[in-house]
Amino acid sequence: MTAKMPDPVVLEGDTVRLEPLTAEHVPDLFLAGGGDEEVWRWVTYDPPRSEAEQARIAAHLLETPDHVPFAVILRESGRAVGSTCYIDTPGYAESIEIGWTWYARSVWRSTVNTECKILLIDHAFDVLGVNRVQLKTDHLNVRSQNAIRRIGGVHEGTLRRHRRRTDGSWRDTVYFGILDDEWPAHRARLTARPAAR
Repeated sequence: MTAKMPDPVVLEGDTVRLEPLTAEHVPDLFLAGGGDEEVWRWVTYDPPRSEAEQARIAAHLLETPDHVPFAVILRESGRAVGSTCYIDTPGYAESIEIGWTWYARSVWRSTVNTECKILLIDHAFDVLGVNRVQLKTDHLNVRSQNAIRRIGGVHEGTLRRHRRRTDGSWRDTVYFGILDDEWPAHRARLTARPAAR
């Protein structure tokens, strides 16, 4: 049995709120990362150069049937500072992926990524009832790989020449997984850490 894609839901943390992505988030998202090459370096889209391009990215995520996209809202400001998705994982029973994640540079090396992952992973295991959460990234994206390992991701393998980057070069994709019985110890460690993650 494969996991059913979840209905859109609002997930609340201390620092962030994840809410279903809509067109209303586009202006904030463009302000947060539009045109920033470094923010979009490892995402499969070219950096949006206008709100219209940002809107097309949002529309694509919303129209993709196996994606459930969220806007990442900084609670202090009420503004969107990035986005992330639940993604179907064909071929894996009772499993879901967290991906298509990007954040404004202003929240890098803050609590934002850790809290987003805790909210999404908690919901996946406790509410959706999956047994495995998958995360993947470009083999050259060392920052992302370190962040995934930090939350408890276990390297499961690398698919060589898995997909083309926007520049036409080949990307090897590094896969990580977290199992439901592994998560409580990782969660306890993450929530016991000081503010900077």
